Amino acid sequence: MKIKDVVEYLESIAPRSLQESYDNAGLIVGDKDLAVTGVLIALDTIEAVLDEAIEKGCNLVVAHHPIVFGGLKTFTGKNYVERVILKAIKNDIAIYAAHTNLDNVYRNGVNGKIAEKLGLTKTRILNPKKGLLKKLSVFVPVNATESIKNALFNAGAGSIGNYSECSFRTEGIGSFKANASSNPTVGEIGAQHEEKEHRLEVVFPAYLERAVVQSLIQAHPYEEVAYDIYALENVHQEIGSGLVGELEEPMETGAFLEMLKQNMKADGIRYTALCKKKIKRVALCGGAGSFLLRNAIGAQADIFITGDYKYHQFFDAENRIIIADIGHYESEQYTIELFYELLTQKFRNFAIHCTEVNTNPINYL
Repeated sequence: MKIKDVVEYLESIAPRSLQESYDNAGLIVGDKDLAVTGVLIALDTIEAVLDEAIEKGCNLVVAHHPIVFGGLKTFTGKNYVERVILKAIKNDIAIYAAHTNLDNVYRNGVNGKIAEKLGLTKTRILNPKKGLLKKLSVFVPVNATESIKNALFNAGAGSIGNYSECSFRTEGIGSFKANASSNPTVGEIGAQHEEKEHRLEVVFPAYLERAVVQSLIQAHPYEEVAYDIYALENVHQEIGSGLVGELEEPMETGAFLEMLKQNMKADGIRYTALCKKKIKRVALCGGAGSFLLRNAIGAQADIFITGDYKYHQFFDAENRIIIADIGHYESEQYTIELFYELLTQKFRNFAIHCTEVNTNPINYL
């Protein structure tokens, strides 16, 4: 099993195209064609984590936060980022990061893991993204409709929210005239031919366009395939920032905050005025999520849980919602558990370890 196999699997769950513009997810250091000797999972790739990887015989570190966000102009070891890169190269250790792309997916994503720890149900993306969906419209002979439809479904097309294998078709008559260089499936060269056809339509995520088109071409019986692809303005209900869900039963606000502190292993919670007597609907975002406050209020959440809130931003709650800042590390720590579950379900032929190093740079007295 090679490093690229691990990378391809993780990116089938959280494609790099879903990362934010400022991010740097992906394989940051290492040869993708090297065989994997072991994987070490961490939230951050710091020097102590690399030392642990060396000790445990792991040549791949899978982390949530990228060690490099911007371009490096020197590699002299003057800071921890350069020292980590130098040590990784020297010891043939690859570093891979799935960051905001893993934040932005609903299934097997960072926020879904937080919701699981808090016992939330009826979850959905808090701020779904636009511009990530496309529609394929293709003309197919009637007797090939089912096989082409299934090929498109297998490539990932046809999913809408909780429903899969979604399509629409209309029937009509297609016409064409094959020239002397053609090899027509039906009809004769030089003669106009009419064929009963279906216009088949399916929606698919934009990042799957290549796979969907390849599957279409392979499954279609015609030598030349007539199809159109449209960009959609619809929001993608399973891609976006944050999450909102509900508790099975409302909880007294004080009891909920105690549960939150315990379940998220937080040393402390900074929160605004307790303007809600009970908590039922919960909005959350792993990491720094203050930009989602209006979405949380719009979703009629009783509380918004995230990290990295600044002093003046707390005033924005305006007694319409409770803001609970549990800390950046605390909100994302279960990403390690998420990676472990995903990798151990897929790979059995190398050791997978969770780091024993606490990479949280913040301490509490």
